[in-house]
Amino acid sequence: MKKLQFFLFLNLGLFLTAIGIAIFKTPNHFAFGGTSGISIILATLFPKYNVGNFMWLVNGILVVLGLVFLGRKTMGWTIYSSFALSFYVSLIEKVWILTSPLTNDTFLELWFAVILPAVGSAMVFNVGASTGGTDIVAMILHKYSSLEIGKSLMVSDSLIVLIAAYLFGPKTGLYCILGMVLKCTLVDTVIESFNLRKVCTVVTENPEPIQSFILEQLNRSATIEDAIGAYSQKKKTILITVLTKREAMLLRNFIHKNDTKAFITIVNSSEIIGKGFRGA
Repeated sequence: MKKLQFFLFLNLGLFLTAIGIAIFKTPNHFAFGGTSGISIILATLFPKYNVGNFMWLVNGILVVLGLVFLGRKTMGWTIYSSFALSFYVSLIEKVWILTSPLTNDTFLELWFAVILPAVGSAMVFNVGASTGGTDIVAMILHKYSSLEIGKSLMVSDSLIVLIAAYLFGPKTGLYCILGMVLKCTLVDTVIESFNLRKVCTVVTENPEPIQSFILEQLNRSATIEDAIGAYSQKKKTILITVLTKREAMLLRNFIHKNDTKAFITIVNSSEIIGKGFRGA
């Protein structure tokens, strides 16, 4: 089931990315970067072929480079993702043929061109895979030079945006710059929201009911520590547990009704690794 869930989640992310590319990026010439940006530019220079055709070509070249310089083990699911994304883009272009933008609102289409690939990419990254493309170039540069992956991607994407501005005019170029900035911000935000958990710290003089609620009702565990109140000098118990947003709300309501003297802090965390959570 875990393998099936991984495969379905991976393909859903790739399909959302493909919709953003084929329906919103391509007709508006939004070349934010990546293989889609390169393919949009090439499809404009060589109108006989569509974006999907060039994505197959560009991704194929990058996969070969990745296999040569990074090895088969490092590439992993990146090979599948690269060609699956190309397939989905080609499929959408054949099923839904667009000769002009879907609407007359360029700014609205920019948002969908950013949001769909950002959510799709975040889903793919969240399962530990990659959409391939210029990520491969960035990984090669990172391996054989001192450049960080993020900076490598920024350099390659900026070059693609500059070419798009030259080909399609300053208006489209400015939209591409805005889209590139929004894309980087949204991907990180969406990934964090997928993994968001609540770290709850409870300070109480009566830990047994709260402990039982966490174990029996929420099916979670907790770490327990003995403590002393600095002002009252009374013995206290600290319970630390990691919960989902819904579970944290249930715990907060339980404590509010059953232990009015308890003190609780709830902190967001986007990366929890261990049993019952990511990596377990």
